[in-house]
Amino acid sequence: MSTHVSEEVREALHEGRPVVALESTLVAHGLPRPRNLAVARELEELVRAGGAVPATIAVVDGTARVGLDEAALIRIAEDPTVRKLGHRDLAPALATGATGATTVSATAWLADAAGVRVFATGGLGGVHRAWTETQDESADLRLLARVGTAVVCAGVKSILDVPATLQRLETLGVTVVGYGTEHFPGFYLSSSGEPVDWTLRTPEEVAAVMRAQDRLEGPRAALVVANPVPEAEQLDPAVHDRVLADGLAAAKEKGITGQAVTPFLLEYLTVHTAGASLEANLAAIRGNVRLAARIARAYGTGIPGAGGAGGAGGGTEIREGTHDGGAEARGTGGR
Repeated sequence: MSTHVSEEVREALHEGRPVVALESTLVAHGLPRPRNLAVARELEELVRAGGAVPATIAVVDGTARVGLDEAALIRIAEDPTVRKLGHRDLAPALATGATGATTVSATAWLADAAGVRVFATGGLGGVHRAWTETQDESADLRLLARVGTAVVCAGVKSILDVPATLQRLETLGVTVVGYGTEHFPGFYLSSSGEPVDWTLRTPEEVAAVMRAQDRLEGPRAALVVANPVPEAEQLDPAVHDRVLADGLAAAKEKGITGQAVTPFLLEYLTVHTAGASLEANLAAIRGNVRLAARIARAYGTGIPGAGGAGGAGGGTEIREGTHDGGAEARGTGGR
């Protein structure tokens, strides 16, 4: 499998400057047009303002791209045929020349392969409610057990089974830390009520954990940095609980099951909170992007050549079958 790393991202990685990966599913499928493009540009600018280089990730015409130019970003935002790609979809997308926006799992996979160590997103996928009946679990969780990326997020979507998700992450060996909090965030909410085992309070502390992971050289797994949305910007907890309960009842009444439940509930929350859930979502993402830039700076300080995509010119070749099923990035420029 091959991918193209933008010149800006490639140079930053080669020089050991901080880079932050950003997913593209939010742009293509998570926000209404034309606001989605404005938000995509805003998030990239927040990364730059934090002293790092943004690397929005997507697949364009069968090429996985780490870092999008303006034309590609516009296409991902405006083309209604853009597909939604998890990491399982990458091979078919590349083989058939498809264009798609990457979810958390696909973004983390491609970021890790290119040597980008920090990734900012909104909320992770997780174990779905009624798992014992549906066996429905996000591919994000197992993938995070295979990549060495720090993922800054606002927890998992509150429509999921949060305790079961945390238990699953523990089973998979994925380290979870709360950033400035002793409770796991609830995506729209500052707290899910579930405790975390570890609390870190500065970007430097997060970077120190990342370096400790590097030194341990043990099984690869992501570091989940759970960063709560500020209480002043969270969705009103009472409104959240009422609307979510109504949405679950509506889904049951309509016979909506399996993978269709999550998009139904997200849309239900947006409509029945008059857009307040969407604003809380965006507030969380902005905070995660700002923090990710600070972590990338703290981690990258004094580590020239830390990126995995060295070399000038050309793209990057991704070779499968290394790092316990992960991927190795090799610079192909200048050959």
